[in-house]
Amino acid sequence: MLWPSIALLSFVTLQRLAELVYARRNTAALLARGAREYAGAHYPFMVAMHAAWLIGLWLLAIGRPVDPVWFGLFMLLQGLRLWVLATLGERWTTRIIILPGAPLVRKGPYRFLSHPNYAIVVGEIAVLPLAFGMPLYAAIFSVLNGIILAVRIRAENACLKQSAT
Repeated sequence: MLWPSIALLSFVTLQRLAELVYARRNTAALLARGAREYAGAHYPFMVAMHAAWLIGLWLLAIGRPVDPVWFGLFMLLQGLRLWVLATLGERWTTRIIILPGAPLVRKGPYRFLSHPNYAIVVGEIAVLPLAFGMPLYAAIFSVLNGIILAVRIRAENACLKQSAT
């Protein structure tokens, strides 16, 4: 059946597009309040990797059955994603934006992890292809995502450390 795979990929695509709109709005508002963007050189690579991941799923996963266990785990990750978005509110962006003088967020999932959003994305990058029975695809994009996140988290931690001093 085509419709389960199309429905799931449509959901993820619309979610990602809505998040980009939300992030763009938040970025503009933060910059207007005096925030600055840092370490933006890796951003196009991150966007390209995520776009390739999603486009590849559209090309390769259509018509594949959706495993209910992996689907359930993916939906759990979506709930956690909403928790991160709600916790950060207007400070959530897809870029590294630092608002001088603003304290670090230490509530919600940030009580447990320094970078919960990245942990969720790591899960999503692997779990969605696994829901379609595509373990090699999950592994390849997990490695690519890991490389990008290593650069991003190092840059973000350095910026946050610098802004705290």
